[in-house]
Amino acid sequence: MGYNLVKMLISGFTIIKNAVLNDYPIVEAIQSILPVVDEMIILVGDCTDETLALMQSINDPKIQIHHSVWDASLRKGGTVLAAETNKAFELINPNSDWAFYIQGDEVVHEQYHKTIRKACEQFAADKKVDGLLFKYLHFYGNYDYVGDSRKWYSHEVRIIRNDKTIRSYKDAQGFRRGERKLMVKPIEAYVYHYGWVKSPEQMMKKMNNFTKLWHPDSALEDMLNSPSAWNFDTFDSLQLFNSTHPAVMKERIAKQNWKTALDISQKKFSFKNKLLYYFEKATGIRLFDFRNYKLLP
Repeated sequence: MGYNLVKMLISGFTIIKNAVLNDYPIVEAIQSILPVVDEMIILVGDCTDETLALMQSINDPKIQIHHSVWDASLRKGGTVLAAETNKAFELINPNSDWAFYIQGDEVVHEQYHKTIRKACEQFAADKKVDGLLFKYLHFYGNYDYVGDSRKWYSHEVRIIRNDKTIRSYKDAQGFRRGERKLMVKPIEAYVYHYGWVKSPEQMMKKMNNFTKLWHPDSALEDMLNSPSAWNFDTFDSLQLFNSTHPAVMKERIAKQNWKTALDISQKKFSFKNKLLYYFEKATGIRLFDFRNYKLLP
């Protein structure tokens, strides 16, 4: 069910490759924004697993599945992700006002659907607004812990105006116009990032597969000699998550078949980062934070 209160259209779009092999919650990601969008573009890469069948299994009339071959020459720095994101962006309805980008390990809680749609309606006619800025929760190890240090980005743009001068930037974390940062409005909605929630064995498998998007062939031998399981003890700071997960995640969470007991009382900071961490906790202000966007007043 959508929220069609005004004549305003939102297109959803995403890219995906080898979702089954890497155990991405891509089905949940797509389902989490379907109630907000008027169409959903899924660009499926040249997979070696059953990703296409997985996407077809969602079976929603809003969904349009397209196909792509990833350019191996764009591997360094993850730029292939931006190239594929731009391809998907080009496929959306030209009449849409907004484009809602969701990555394969990101999920939006249903409690934010009305807020998101309302913000899109509010700023649809305000051409100064290039996009909408979401808050982030980064889960780590399992579904009970979230990262609360500066190493986790706290905000990112996930809804952009349907303007093709806007392009995905670097490794597709955000968007820009050339080198110019987008002018955005923050909204009271979170993206739940589950990219670091897997069994230690699956996490290492995913990291080895994903790292191939960043490094040349000469570095692959080191990955083949890496441990078989990921060590989740390398975090600097975590806190307990004491709220609810998106409803679409219920089945996946119930299937968790590993235990990751982490001592979150530990704070593994340099002196500088310790000062910045406790300053942020006391004031809510993150000093010297990199922003891939500019806030509108």
